[in-house]
Amino acid sequence: MICPLSVGAPRRKAVWGPKRILAAAAVLGVALVPNATAEGLHGRAAGRSVSGHPNSRAAAYKLDTELETRAATNSQTRTTRVIVELVPGAKLPSQFAAFAKREGKLGIINGQVVDLPDRLLRQMAQHPSVFRIHHDRPAAKFNYRTSVTVGTRVVRQMLGLTGAGVGVAVIDSGIATWHDDLTNTTSMLYPYGNQRVAKFVDFVNGRTQPYDDNGHGTHVAGIIAGNGYDSGGQKAGAAPEASLIALKVLDANGNGTVSSIIAALDWVLANHTAYNIRVVNMSVGSSIHESAWTDPLTVAAKKVVDAGVVVVAAAGNFGRNAAGQIQYGGISAPGNAPWVLTVGGSSTQGTTNRADDVVGGFSSRGPSFIDWNAKPDLVAPGAGTVSLASAGSHFYQTKASALSPGTIATANLPYLSLTGTSMAAPVVAGTVALMLQANPSLTPNAVKSILQYTAEDRGYNGLTEGAGFLNAVGAVRLARFYANAKPGDKVPVQKMWSRHLIWGNYRVGGSGVLDLSKNAFRLDTTWGVAQTDNGDNIVWGTASLGDNIVWGTTATGDGDNIVWGTA
Repeated sequence: MICPLSVGAPRRKAVWGPKRILAAAAVLGVALVPNATAEGLHGRAAGRSVSGHPNSRAAAYKLDTELETRAATNSQTRTTRVIVELVPGAKLPSQFAAFAKREGKLGIINGQVVDLPDRLLRQMAQHPSVFRIHHDRPAAKFNYRTSVTVGTRVVRQMLGLTGAGVGVAVIDSGIATWHDDLTNTTSMLYPYGNQRVAKFVDFVNGRTQPYDDNGHGTHVAGIIAGNGYDSGGQKAGAAPEASLIALKVLDANGNGTVSSIIAALDWVLANHTAYNIRVVNMSVGSSIHESAWTDPLTVAAKKVVDAGVVVVAAAGNFGRNAAGQIQYGGISAPGNAPWVLTVGGSSTQGTTNRADDVVGGFSSRGPSFIDWNAKPDLVAPGAGTVSLASAGSHFYQTKASALSPGTIATANLPYLSLTGTSMAAPVVAGTVALMLQANPSLTPNAVKSILQYTAEDRGYNGLTEGAGFLNAVGAVRLARFYANAKPGDKVPVQKMWSRHLIWGNYRVGGSGVLDLSKNAFRLDTTWGVAQTDNGDNIVWGTASLGDNIVWGTTATGDGDNIVWGTA
């Protein structure tokens, strides 16, 4: 039987490596995504990546596993859309130029999208200008009483923060910029005035006028920054004065390609200063086929994070297997990357009382496939979320029963209820906008640390809830504290905060308080990788005594196995 998710794991001294995972899961009655299932979700991996320095994770191969299969088949008629990574300074070899997509240049990874005949895969891979070739796999949306529960309404009312001046890029299906909640003003919610979608770029059809023919992106945008005009403020988003940048990568049916997402990330990298983009929301993603250290999607996300932009991604909706059992290992890309802020989904169960919140059964659990990274980073409400509807879109036409009116007369029903980690990620993205308004100097690592440190630990294991449930009030207050903190000031720690981080695969906690002067919070530090020369934990500045939340080992040899240890 599957045990209640609220049951914690007992302490065990055994170190269970990957060869023992399936046996352990069977004995303990815990569902795990086994290799066969994981391959179904993510495709076959190019060998298991090992822990350690990232250079040890980047295997020396030229074709990813899907392309190796296609090259071996050597079809004389099939063509495959691929992403070609070139060596620094190189250009696409001239003999393959005829196959290049006209709008397929991906400068962020020095890459090019190519429709390549399978019979030429090996020939291209052998060219010295080619570093690696990846299948341009499909990408899609993750769809399956929020402001009061997580505290964003309190942040607006008590702290006077609304996300004003902070740009949030929404990589999705577009945004219906005409919606009242994105244009009209309301004195209740700090009127911004006029159109708050500052920029629209279409990577699907190349159109210049904003639109959303699917409806997913508009819903996500409303969770981040809708001002609640059509509902008297009741359905306002987390940061109702943030500026939105709509980057359309999904078509009317909610489908797209990894290369389109990479192109959008490339655009963010080139334009983040002009639009003050400090946050990217990605309620889209794809299956995992290779390590986060080599996948062009996650590598592109890292370039954006290294530029100081927080990338927030949905964990995915693979929390249950076909039999309805809770399963582990369903995280999707780019949420598998350590540098990405990965959000799982919780349910408020239709109330504003935090005490009855639970992790949604739909929400993907960690660890990540191939790298076995501890994910998600935290969870936020994602069940039955009411946000903006895009009239005439695919969702508007196919989800009529989920539409709802506002409090004023409108030509179309303005709101829509959806469930999924797609809805949880923008709650966190909006909270990050509030944090950055309060303290613009925060790095992406500092943002993640504050969110985890202030999260509410509800007793789930770390691969289910991450550090805990989003606490927007605590996160914004702590961000504001560090904006003006002086030596000797007391950190305003609250009893309900988790007061721990998930650094790499270790849960680091105890009596320490966040010290943002530590190496961990520098812009050039990759989350979970760096330590001081003597091995000290660079978060607290003391020797690491953290529990390894993936394999159950610790520096002391006595850790909490919180993956398979529930009986």
